[in-house]
Amino acid sequence: MAKAIGKALESGAPRAAWDNQSAPAAFLRATLALADVEVRKLRRDPTELLTRAIQPALWLLIFGQVFAHLKSIPTGSLDYLSFMVPGILAQSVLFIAIFYGINVAGVIGFIILGSAVFSTFSLAVACIVKTRERFMGIGQVLTMPLFFASNAIYPIAGMPGWMRVVANVNPLSYQVDALRSLMVRGGQPVFGVGFDAIVLLLILTGLVLLTARLYPNVVQ
Repeated sequence: MAKAIGKALESGAPRAAWDNQSAPAAFLRATLALADVEVRKLRRDPTELLTRAIQPALWLLIFGQVFAHLKSIPTGSLDYLSFMVPGILAQSVLFIAIFYGINVAGVIGFIILGSAVFSTFSLAVACIVKTRERFMGIGQVLTMPLFFASNAIYPIAGMPGWMRVVANVNPLSYQVDALRSLMVRGGQPVFGVGFDAIVLLLILTGLVLLTARLYPNVVQ
C-alpha cells in the first residue's frame, strides 16, 4: 500500500467525493480501492508472495535455531521454535500491513485483526507526513522497534522494567499473545485471548476514527 498511498498523497483526490458522503464512508471507500489495487498486483505477479516469505524463513532458520541451541530464554514448557513461530507470523503481518496494507487471509481472526490495526496505523502516519518519502522512512524506523519491543521472540517477564511498559502498550504483543495461545499446544496467554481481542478492537476503532479525521485534510 505504500506506493498506492504515495500516489494518492501526491495526486490528491476529488474534494467532491467528500462533500457527498461522511468522512468515515469516504475513508472506507478509499481504503477498499487501495486494497483492490494491491490484490490485483499480486494476481499479476504471484512470485512477490514468495519473496515476502523469505524474511520469516530466515528468522526461523537462523535466529530460531541459534536461540534454541543456547537455551538462554525461559519459555516454560514450550521449545523455543514453537514459542517463536506465532511471533514470526505476527511480525509478517506487521511488516506487510505497514508497508503494503494487505489483509493476510488466515484461519485465525487475529491475523486479520492485527493486519487491520497496522494497516490503519500506516495510513494514519501517511496522512500526517503527507509525502511518500517521509512515510517510507518513518515506516522503517517504527517496524523493528515494534517487533523487538513485543513478546514475539522473548517473554515479557524476561524484559527489563521499562521495556515491559512498552510491550504492554504495544498492539503486536496482544496479537502474538493470542496467536501463541491458539496455535501452540500448551501455549498459555499472558493477557487472555478475550482481553487481547478487546484491546486490538479498541485500538483499531481509535485508529479508524483518527484516520477518518485526518484523510479529508490530505485531499483538500
